[in-house]
This record gives sequence, C-alpha cells and structure tokens, in this order.
Amino acid sequence: MRSPRIIAAALAVAILAASCGDAESTDGSGSAEDLTLGVTDDTVVIGTHQPLSGPASPGFVHVSAGARAVFDHINDNGGIHGRRIDYRVEDDAFDPAQTMRVTDDLMNEQEIFAMLGGLGTPTHESVIEELNDAGVPDLFVSSGALAWDQPEEYPLSYGFQVDYSKEAKVQGAYIAENFPGEDVGLLYQNDDVGPASHAGIEQYLMDDIVAWESYDPGVPELDGQIEELKRSGADVAVCYCIPAFLGMAILEAQAIGYEPQWVAPSFGGDVEIVQELIGEYAAGTPAEDVPPEAFTDGLIITAFLPMAAQSDDPWTEFYRGIHDEYIEDAPFTDTTVYGMVQATLFARLLMEVGPDLDRETLVRTLNSNDLAGPGLVPFAATEDDHSGYSGVMVVQNRAGKEPEILQEPRITDSDGGEILPFDMDRPAPDEVELFGGAS
Repeated sequence: MRSPRIIAAALAVAILAASCGDAESTDGSGSAEDLTLGVTDDTVVIGTHQPLSGPASPGFVHVSAGARAVFDHINDNGGIHGRRIDYRVEDDAFDPAQTMRVTDDLMNEQEIFAMLGGLGTPTHESVIEELNDAGVPDLFVSSGALAWDQPEEYPLSYGFQVDYSKEAKVQGAYIAENFPGEDVGLLYQNDDVGPASHAGIEQYLMDDIVAWESYDPGVPELDGQIEELKRSGADVAVCYCIPAFLGMAILEAQAIGYEPQWVAPSFGGDVEIVQELIGEYAAGTPAEDVPPEAFTDGLIITAFLPMAAQSDDPWTEFYRGIHDEYIEDAPFTDTTVYGMVQATLFARLLMEVGPDLDRETLVRTLNSNDLAGPGLVPFAATEDDHSGYSGVMVVQNRAGKEPEILQEPRITDSDGGEILPFDMDRPAPDEVELFGGAS
C-alpha cells in the first residue's frame, strides 16, 4: 500500500482518482484517512438505504435480505482478504427526506467505507451529491434512472440494473414485432421512470401509443388510470411500475373487465411478489376466490438477471442454496436474487482490489475490471460508462411452470442505437472467487 504521506500529497486538489490511472480526479477535498474510512484489519463497513417500510417495501424489502445472505455466506467462509463485511441497512421508507437523514448517519456516524445498492430514484437522487462530495464510493444504485451514469458530474456513482431507456427500447421493439398494429397504453411512475421509459419505447411505438397514465408512488390508488387505459382501447398495457402498483393495476383491470396483454419491466415484474400482493389486495373483494397466479399468467417481463423460477440456471441454483441456509423463512424471489447479485459484484471487486483496500483503489479497480458473473448481459463500469447492465431478455410468466423465454438477451444503448442479440459466456459460480485471499 502506498504510504499515507504520498496519498495525502496526491489529494491536495482531489479526494479520489476517477480514472484508470490518468491524472484526472474528482472535485472536493479530503485526507488520507478518508480513503480508508470504514476499513480495519478485520472489517469493512458498508451501508445502504432501503425501503424496509412504506409504499415500496413490498418486494423490495427482499433486496437487502438477499445481499445480507451472500455477505453472511462470505463471512462464514473467512471473509475477503481477512476482512468480514459489516453490512449496515437503514430504512428510508422510500421517502427522500428520510433517505437524507439515514445517509447522513451512515456517512458521519457509522462511517461507512462505501454505499452499496441505495434503492430508489427520488430517494437516491436526494443524496447522490452528498456522497460524491464526501468521496464515498456509491456503487450499484438500485434504480434504472440515467442519473447514475454521469461520470463527469458524479464520478463515484455507478448504476446497476439496466436503465429505463434501454429496457423500454427492447420492450418497444418486441411489442412492435409481435403485436403489430395493436394499441398500446403506458402506466408509469411520475418520476424519472416516466421520461426515461418514454424515450425508449416511443422510438418503436410512437404511432401506436394511445394513452399515457402516471401514478404517484405515495398514493396507493389506480382506479382513474386503469379506467383511462380501458377507455383508450389499449390492447397492450405496459406498466413501468414497482411491484405494489403492478399488482394493483392488474387487479383493478380485472375488476372492470379490462384484459390487455400486460408487459412489465425487471424492476416491477417480480411475479411471486406481485402474486402475493394481489392476494392481499383481493381480500374482501369478488376476486378473493381467484388464485393469484391466474392474474399473472401470461404476463410478459424483461429481465437482465437469472430469475428465481429458472431452476436450470447455475447462478439461481447457487443463490437458492444460500437462501435456504441463511434466510429460508423468507421467499426466494427475483428481488432476492437482485440483492444477491449486488453483493456478489461487490465481493468480486474486493477480491480484485486485494488486501490493501482504500476508496481510491476500489474505484480504480472497478473502472478497469470485467465483472462478468450472474448477469445475462455485459456490465458496464469504466471511467466513461457507469451505466451497469446493458440489456434484457424477454420472458412470459406461465402459471405453475417456469417462465418461457420469448427472446434471448439483447443489448442496446440509451439513445437511438441498434438493439443487438448478445450471447454471453457467463462464468459458473464455482469459477468466481467470492472469499479468501491474502490478508
């Protein structure tokens, strides 16, 4: 490890190097001590803000549970380069004001080394500047907003899931090809999800979209929006929704006799969670005697990670084994896998850095390494590209069966570039080192 004196000199005008070895650095100020904040000889402290309560908690509460299970597995196998991972999870209830409070606590009181997988667009946007100004690596944000891919403005923030525009492009192209001439209605969350998704899907379906309906995630009601979708005559309803609102939308549509082909994105289409929510919402209504899986039968979903229902995927099998050992009382869902993959990528990164761990080296290593593993498409993390996963496959849910792959993974950009097939050679779990190493 370089001496503190050398590091301090290098930080006279910046807190972290944002490149793979050039002279550019992030703005701000700091000390050599900042680089190793949260790191001891036997521990590395990381944190996250998650909606453990509030409107987004159904489904998304499983993200941090999945990540913690992987970290527990790693710690039980000796940790990484002699260090255990101390994973601190704070509840922000999907409220930006609370996100700011808990993030301040994580940074200044708990002194985390890095933020991992902070969840939500409006929530994480409220703290991204603070994290970057303080020199805290802000890794694998749990949102498909384009804000995390701004390396010049936020050099320490990195996306994770495929962004909303890329995902919507693949959805739009698929719908245009497989539902030609059908009228399409959009239901979307009234934050960055809406504009980013529109920018993608409208490239392929602009002339076919007959309704644009937004919802507020803080207002659990969709009656008016679903009525408008039905009135518009939309044959295909694309719901850029979190699981709670996808379940609500499907149930409300059934109640008024509206039966479109539903299409959902990766961030909202966790079928097991949606079915669980439909069962809760249907209690006391005429729909309570209908099996919840009947409502999601035929749902078209896009995915960039192996799905919990795919028994033949080696990473799903690996994660199910960890789930059964550490969190067997919790459901094994796509959002569980989501958190497990975030933990896997972070562990791989720590393994690559080696025993001499500091924030500068972490970011430089991230910018220069291929994090191939569980994902179905390439993962972008370089000096100039912080976008995360680069595409999706298209699947259809079948009640009582494994999801049917309708279209193999395809990749694209967030603008007007082509959508291209991509066949990825994914390493198996036993080919990826997640623990051990010299201390």
